[in-house]
Formats: sequence, C-alpha cells, structure tokens
Amino acid sequence: MTDQLPKVIQDSHKLILWLIPLLDQFPRSRRFTLGERLESGLLDVLADLVDAAYNKQKRPALLRASRQLEITRHLWRITFELKIIPPKRYQHGAQLIDQIGRQIGGWLRQAQGYNNETSK
Repeated sequence: MTDQLPKVIQDSHKLILWLIPLLDQFPRSRRFTLGERLESGLLDVLADLVDAAYNKQKRPALLRASRQLEITRHLWRITFELKIIPPKRYQHGAQLIDQIGRQIGGWLRQAQGYNNETSK
C-alpha cells in the first residue's frame, strides 16, 4: 500500500518516525511547547499531503502543507538555537525537511500545470 502513495508522503511519515523519539528526549520545559508544536505541525503536513493525494483539487492542501512545513522549519531551527538538539541531528532533520519542501514544491508546480491545462 505505501508503494502507491507519493514519495513525499512516505518521506513525511519517515521524518515523523525519526523525530518523535527525539522529542521524547526534549527537556520537560520544552517538550510540551516546542516538542508538541513540532509533532503536531508535521502531523498536519502529513494529513494535508494525504488530503492532496486523494483530492482532485490538490493545490489548497499542498499550499497548507507548504505553509505548515515552513513553520515547522522555523521551530526546528529554534530547537537548535536553544541547544535542545545537537548540530548533527539538527542538520539531518533540516535536510529531511528541506527534501520534503522540495517535493511539495514540485507537486505544486505539477498540480498548477494540470489546473492550467484543464481550464483551457
């Protein structure tokens, strides 16, 4: 079943699985603020991507996913700047987030091209 889903959905799923154990290690004072926001933000991105996969009008869900991923990217950077996570984990997470962002952008361009063709 997962082979049928777009790669960006699979990658988002993997990112969440990688991130949740890290969030469990956050200091208690940050676990329920930054940790909770990161987790719920990525879960929202995943939900929007699944929504896009199953809807004819993909653009609104992809735009929501893109905006939420950008918020998540900033929260991730804050965790690094507050020294909650080590540099190597920050870098790995940032690369995964960036990769997902590029895939969403490509899917948006593809969906926009499709919408332009259908409106002709």
